[in-house]
Amino acid sequence: MPKRNQPKTIAIIGASRGLGLGLAKEFAERGWSVLATERSEGDDLHALADEQEAIEIAMVDVTDPTTFDNVCGRLDDGSVDAVIVNAGISGAKHQSSVEATADEVAHVMMTNAYGPIHLGKKLLPKLKDGGTLAFMSSLMGSIADSSGGYELYRTSKAAQNMLAKGVAEQDAGSRDIEVLSLHPGWVKTDMGGPNAKLTVEESVTGMADVIEASGQCGYRFVDYSGEEIPF
Repeated sequence: MPKRNQPKTIAIIGASRGLGLGLAKEFAERGWSVLATERSEGDDLHALADEQEAIEIAMVDVTDPTTFDNVCGRLDDGSVDAVIVNAGISGAKHQSSVEATADEVAHVMMTNAYGPIHLGKKLLPKLKDGGTLAFMSSLMGSIADSSGGYELYRTSKAAQNMLAKGVAEQDAGSRDIEVLSLHPGWVKTDMGGPNAKLTVEESVTGMADVIEASGQCGYRFVDYSGEEIPF
Protein backbone atom coordinates (compact mmCIF):
# COMPACT_ATOMS: atom_id res chain seq x y z
CA MET A 1 0.00 0.00 0.00
CA PRO A 2 1.26 3.54 -0.72
CA LYS A 3 2.38 5.56 2.28
CA ARG A 4 0.04 8.27 3.43
CA ASN A 5 1.41 11.78 3.15
CA GLN A 6 2.72 13.02 6.47
CA PRO A 7 1.50 16.44 7.60
CA LYS A 8 3.93 19.30 7.34
CA THR A 9 5.52 20.40 10.60
CA ILE A 10 6.11 23.91 11.95
CA ALA A 11 7.63 25.26 15.15
CA ILE A 12 6.16 28.59 16.29
CA ILE A 13 8.21 30.36 18.94
CA GLY A 14 6.12 32.73 21.06
CA ALA A 15 2.59 31.39 20.58
CA SER A 16 0.85 32.11 23.88
CA ARG A 17 -1.16 35.09 22.58
CA GLY A 18 -1.69 37.52 19.70
CA LEU A 19 -0.07 36.71 16.39
CA GLY A 20 1.74 33.61 17.62
CA LEU A 21 -1.47 32.11 18.98
CA GLY A 22 -3.25 33.01 15.76
CA LEU A 23 -0.52 31.37 13.68
CA ALA A 24 -0.68 28.18 15.74
CA LYS A 25 -4.44 28.00 15.16
CA GLU A 26 -4.13 28.82 11.44
CA PHE A 27 -1.49 26.20 10.70
CA ALA A 28 -3.26 23.52 12.73
CA GLU A 29 -6.45 24.20 10.77
CA ARG A 30 -4.44 23.86 7.55
CA GLY A 31 -3.39 20.38 8.58
CA TRP A 32 0.12 21.13 9.82
CA SER A 33 1.64 19.56 12.91
CA VAL A 34 2.48 22.47 15.26
CA LEU A 35 5.01 22.74 18.06
CA ALA A 36 4.03 25.98 19.79
CA THR A 37 6.13 27.56 22.52
CA GLU A 38 5.34 29.85 25.42
CA ARG A 39 7.52 31.72 27.89
CA SER A 40 5.09 31.08 30.75
CA GLU A 41 1.93 29.01 30.82
CA GLY A 42 -0.92 30.69 28.94
CA ASP A 43 -4.55 29.63 29.22
CA ASP A 44 -5.43 30.50 25.61
CA LEU A 45 -2.70 28.36 24.06
CA HIS A 46 -3.49 25.38 26.27
CA ALA A 47 -7.19 25.70 25.48
CA LEU A 48 -6.34 25.74 21.78
CA ALA A 49 -4.13 22.66 22.17
CA ASP A 50 -7.03 20.89 23.88
CA GLU A 51 -9.16 21.63 20.80
CA GLN A 52 -6.47 20.88 18.21
CA GLU A 53 -4.67 17.53 18.50
CA ALA A 54 -2.06 18.79 16.02
CA ILE A 55 -0.66 21.30 18.56
CA GLU A 56 2.00 20.42 21.13
CA ILE A 57 3.42 22.93 23.61
CA ALA A 58 6.94 23.60 24.89
CA MET A 59 8.22 26.29 27.25
CA VAL A 60 10.99 28.52 25.82
CA ASP A 61 12.37 31.98 26.57
CA VAL A 62 14.42 33.47 23.73
CA THR A 63 16.50 35.44 26.25
CA ASP A 64 17.44 32.26 28.16
CA PRO A 65 19.49 29.76 26.11
CA THR A 66 19.18 27.17 28.88
CA THR A 67 15.53 26.72 27.75
CA PHE A 68 16.32 26.17 24.06
CA ASP A 69 16.58 22.40 24.39
CA ASN A 70 12.92 22.34 25.46
CA VAL A 71 12.09 22.84 21.78
CA CYS A 72 15.26 21.63 20.04
CA GLY A 73 15.19 18.39 22.01
CA ARG A 74 11.64 17.67 20.83
CA LEU A 75 12.55 17.79 17.14
CA ASP A 76 14.61 15.41 15.01
CA ASP A 77 17.20 16.84 12.63
CA GLY A 78 15.69 17.50 9.21
CA SER A 79 12.12 16.98 10.43
CA VAL A 80 10.62 20.48 10.31
CA ASP A 81 9.26 22.30 7.25
CA ALA A 82 9.15 25.78 8.78
CA VAL A 83 10.06 27.74 11.89
CA ILE A 84 8.59 31.11 12.90
CA VAL A 85 10.35 33.00 15.69
CA ASN A 86 7.72 35.43 16.95
CA ALA A 87 9.13 36.72 20.25
CA GLY A 88 9.30 40.49 20.68
CA ILE A 89 8.59 43.51 22.90
CA SER A 90 8.14 47.22 22.26
CA GLY A 91 10.79 48.23 24.78
CA ALA A 92 10.84 51.11 27.25
CA LYS A 93 7.80 53.39 27.05
CA HIS A 94 9.84 56.53 26.33
CA GLN A 95 11.43 54.93 23.20
CA SER A 96 14.20 57.55 23.30
CA SER A 97 17.87 57.01 22.51
CA VAL A 98 18.60 60.00 24.78
CA GLU A 99 16.73 58.62 27.79
CA ALA A 100 17.59 54.96 27.27
CA THR A 101 19.59 53.17 29.95
CA ALA A 102 22.05 50.38 29.23
CA ASP A 103 19.64 47.87 30.77
CA GLU A 104 16.74 49.08 28.61
CA VAL A 105 18.83 48.81 25.45
CA ALA A 106 20.12 45.37 26.41
CA HIS A 107 16.61 44.11 27.17
CA VAL A 108 15.00 45.16 23.90
CA MET A 109 17.97 44.08 21.78
CA MET A 110 18.26 40.67 23.43
CA THR A 111 14.50 40.03 23.22
CA ASN A 112 13.92 41.33 19.67
CA ALA A 113 17.22 40.64 17.90
CA TYR A 114 19.94 38.51 19.45
CA GLY A 115 17.74 36.05 21.34
CA PRO A 116 15.51 35.20 18.36
CA ILE A 117 18.50 34.83 16.02
CA HIS A 118 20.34 32.64 18.55
CA LEU A 119 17.36 30.30 18.82
CA GLY A 120 16.81 30.41 15.05
CA LYS A 121 20.37 29.22 14.49
CA LYS A 122 19.88 26.44 17.04
CA LEU A 123 16.79 25.30 15.12
CA LEU A 124 18.42 25.32 11.68
CA PRO A 125 19.52 21.66 11.88
CA LYS A 126 15.93 20.71 12.62
CA LEU A 127 14.71 22.21 9.34
CA LYS A 128 14.45 20.16 6.19
CA ASP A 129 16.59 21.17 3.23
CA GLY A 130 14.50 23.71 1.32
CA GLY A 131 12.57 24.69 4.46
CA THR A 132 11.77 28.14 5.82
CA LEU A 133 13.11 30.06 8.81
CA ALA A 134 11.02 33.18 9.49
CA PHE A 135 11.53 35.94 12.04
CA MET A 136 8.69 38.25 13.06
CA SER A 137 9.94 41.67 12.04
CA SER A 138 8.26 45.01 11.39
CA LEU A 139 8.08 47.73 8.77
CA MET A 140 9.68 49.84 11.50
CA GLY A 141 12.84 47.80 10.97
CA SER A 142 13.20 49.15 7.43
CA ILE A 143 15.93 51.79 7.27
CA ALA A 144 14.72 52.94 3.85
CA ASP A 145 11.18 53.49 5.13
CA SER A 146 12.05 54.98 8.52
CA SER A 147 10.54 58.30 9.56
CA GLY A 148 12.24 58.26 12.96
CA GLY A 149 10.69 57.86 16.39
CA TYR A 150 10.21 54.64 18.36
CA GLU A 151 13.99 54.49 18.45
CA LEU A 152 14.47 51.46 20.69
CA TYR A 153 11.94 49.32 18.85
CA ARG A 154 13.05 50.42 15.37
CA THR A 155 16.71 49.79 16.13
CA SER A 156 16.04 46.33 17.55
CA LYS A 157 14.04 45.26 14.50
CA ALA A 158 16.61 46.69 12.07
CA ALA A 159 19.25 44.73 13.96
CA GLN A 160 17.14 41.58 13.74
CA ASN A 161 16.80 42.03 9.98
CA MET A 162 20.55 42.44 9.59
CA LEU A 163 21.22 39.33 11.65
CA ALA A 164 18.56 37.36 9.74
CA LYS A 165 20.16 38.24 6.42
CA GLY A 166 23.45 37.08 7.86
CA VAL A 167 21.88 33.72 8.73
CA ALA A 168 20.70 33.42 5.13
CA GLU A 169 24.15 34.23 3.76
CA GLN A 170 26.29 32.28 6.23
CA ASP A 171 24.21 29.39 7.54
CA ALA A 172 21.09 28.56 5.54
CA GLY A 173 22.05 28.93 1.88
CA SER A 174 23.99 25.69 1.56
CA ARG A 175 20.80 23.78 2.39
CA ASP A 176 18.43 25.91 0.29
CA ILE A 177 16.63 27.15 3.41
CA GLU A 178 14.85 30.45 2.86
CA VAL A 179 15.11 33.07 5.61
CA LEU A 180 12.27 35.57 5.94
CA SER A 181 11.81 38.76 7.91
CA LEU A 182 8.03 39.01 8.19
CA HIS A 183 6.07 42.23 8.71
CA PRO A 184 2.62 41.22 9.97
CA GLY A 185 1.02 44.56 9.18
CA TRP A 186 -0.54 46.87 11.74
CA VAL A 187 -2.59 44.38 13.73
CA LYS A 188 -5.13 44.65 16.55
CA THR A 189 -2.99 43.05 19.27
CA ASP A 190 -1.80 44.23 22.67
CA MET A 191 1.17 45.85 20.90
CA GLY A 192 -0.71 47.14 17.85
CA GLY A 193 -3.61 48.60 19.78
CA PRO A 194 -7.35 48.85 18.99
CA ASN A 195 -6.94 51.34 16.13
CA ALA A 196 -4.85 48.98 13.99
CA LYS A 197 -6.09 48.21 10.48
CA LEU A 198 -5.87 44.41 10.50
CA THR A 199 -7.40 41.68 12.63
CA VAL A 200 -5.19 38.89 13.88
CA GLU A 201 -7.04 36.51 11.56
CA GLU A 202 -6.34 38.64 8.48
CA SER A 203 -2.66 38.95 9.32
CA VAL A 204 -2.00 35.30 10.15
CA THR A 205 -3.90 34.07 7.11
CA GLY A 206 -1.63 36.16 4.91
CA MET A 207 1.55 35.15 6.73
CA ALA A 208 0.61 31.47 6.54
CA ASP A 209 0.13 31.88 2.78
CA VAL A 210 3.61 33.44 2.57
CA ILE A 211 5.14 30.55 4.53
CA GLU A 212 3.39 27.92 2.44
CA ALA A 213 4.65 29.57 -0.77
CA SER A 214 8.23 30.01 0.50
CA GLY A 215 11.29 27.78 0.38
CA GLN A 216 13.11 29.44 -2.52
CA CYS A 217 16.41 29.89 -0.65
CA GLY A 218 17.98 33.30 0.01
CA TYR A 219 16.58 36.13 2.14
CA ARG A 220 13.44 38.24 1.81
CA PHE A 221 11.92 41.05 3.88
CA VAL A 222 8.19 40.84 3.15
CA ASP A 223 4.81 41.75 4.62
CA TYR A 224 1.83 39.51 5.31
CA SER A 225 0.71 39.78 1.68
CA GLY A 226 4.12 38.73 0.33
CA GLU A 227 5.01 42.25 -0.82
CA GLU A 228 8.74 43.03 -0.65
CA ILE A 229 9.80 45.70 1.87
CA PRO A 230 12.94 47.83 1.29
CA PHE A 231 15.75 46.78 3.60
